[in-house]
Amino acid sequence: MARQRAIFEEVGKDSKPGPAPKAGGIDRTRLAARRAIRLWLLSLFALVCVMIVVGGMTRLTDSGLSITEWRPVTGAIPPYTAEMWAEEFEKYRQIDQYQLMNRGMTLEEFKVIYWWEWGHRQLGRVIGLVWGLGFLFFWLTRRIPAGWTPRLLLLGGLGGLQGAIGWWMVASGLTEGMIAVASYRLAVHLGLAFVILGLIAAYAFQLNRPEAELLAARRAREGRLAGLSTGLMYLAFAQIVLGALVAGIHAGRSYIDWPLMHGVWVPPELFEMRPLWVNFFENPATTQFFHRKLGYVLALFGLAVWVIARRSSHSATRRAGHAMLGVMAAQVLLGIVTLLHAAPWHLAIAHQAVAVVLWVVIIRMRHLAQFPRFDTLRPQGARI
Repeated sequence: MARQRAIFEEVGKDSKPGPAPKAGGIDRTRLAARRAIRLWLLSLFALVCVMIVVGGMTRLTDSGLSITEWRPVTGAIPPYTAEMWAEEFEKYRQIDQYQLMNRGMTLEEFKVIYWWEWGHRQLGRVIGLVWGLGFLFFWLTRRIPAGWTPRLLLLGGLGGLQGAIGWWMVASGLTEGMIAVASYRLAVHLGLAFVILGLIAAYAFQLNRPEAELLAARRAREGRLAGLSTGLMYLAFAQIVLGALVAGIHAGRSYIDWPLMHGVWVPPELFEMRPLWVNFFENPATTQFFHRKLGYVLALFGLAVWVIARRSSHSATRRAGHAMLGVMAAQVLLGIVTLLHAAPWHLAIAHQAVAVVLWVVIIRMRHLAQFPRFDTLRPQGARI
């Protein structure tokens, strides 16, 4: 017969705690599905990052107009005979970029810019294929968590829209008198790429944690930090779009002194174009001036957000704030160095790549403000 316990007897005095209850089969299946979808999204994330860098190189090498037709399916096969290469080269020689900028280019020189543009478009096809095959697999095997189907479909829809906008951008450079794509279309194209990248990152952060943990974390939401992080995210996006306008007209190779611009704080040619709105897209002074000023605002606002984040009671949130401030400081410094060196391709690409990192760390900090990670108390000597 079992011994009766005293009313005040310590429960753990003579007994050892049993093993923690294991998650049921359904819970394990759900967690496995979330992990699998997250890995799929991370592969898409990596591909989009590569796409942004290759797109930047395509722009810097003036390769974007080398393919003058939009053939989403048949364009996947590049020229492979002398006759096919001659035909593609002849099409390029009909546009103004060749006539006004590259007259006398050899076939071998043409092949260099052709491969950059073909690679850029091919990456887009690969991303679409990875998304389509992944979505079909998870949908047919019923592994998509409740409420996630519209989100994953949104990524595919935005990807298709990005392809159409890419051609809309290229088409602007094929018109009479143009030797490059329209800067505002380039800004739309790059801006949508960062929207897609941001959504993938946000989804991956959420899928990295069980639903029950997210629900519990939501109750501890740090509203002030979440709101400020959201504002910082929008400011960073605006700065990225302004950077695309600067890059679209090579404004980073003008006014290469800092902090002044040709020795003055405000260049007199800031609004010399007519109509007035044209200055914001085609005037190097205007685009670079506002890119600089918004950079200062973004840095100061980021510093203010960091001050709030470092007061968080959650260590993961504090670390996210430190990471954000560190990347932002690196980006500001790299931007100044890039400017002072007249934006050579390697510094320009590095500046764009760090913008991707900054974008993601801001989104991560925002996620942790909305869904804080609780610090785990561990017994002394436990492995971390």
